[in-house]
Amino acid sequence: MILDNLENEKMYESVHPHFRKAFDFIKSTDLLHLPIGKIELDGSKLYVSVVEIEGKSEEEAKMETHKNFIDIQVPVDGEEIMGWKALQSLKKISQPYDSEKDIAFYSDKASNLIKVQPGEFVIFFPTDGHQPGIFEGKHKKIIVKVLV
Repeated sequence: MILDNLENEKMYESVHPHFRKAFDFIKSTDLLHLPIGKIELDGSKLYVSVVEIEGKSEEEAKMETHKNFIDIQVPVDGEEIMGWKALQSLKKISQPYDSEKDIAFYSDKASNLIKVQPGEFVIFFPTDGHQPGIFEGKHKKIIVKVLV
């Protein structure tokens, strides 16, 4: 997992071949005015999901993992708390891995909670269990999906 300010994104471009294109999109786009939906940057290898989500309590938010995609999550118009726990520490599968949706859910709770502000990003790798969406109300966020 990586948490940082968008101003430091250049430090992470070498981590994955698609990160440069992902961060170029994030930095050059008016995220606040993006319409809700999916934007393909490189077909199914790199795409952006623009979503408006309803916040949940820590108890309601589900821990999830992905096998094939890295998530770059950016809250657009409000703080979001996201939980983290290492994949190898997750023991309570609540929904087995769905290869079509590239997601599994767990009833385990986070070992760490992080506050992510607009202008910041978090990167969750397949080794990172993550529990997004902990906040009150609604807000817009983007999730860049990067094929491993």
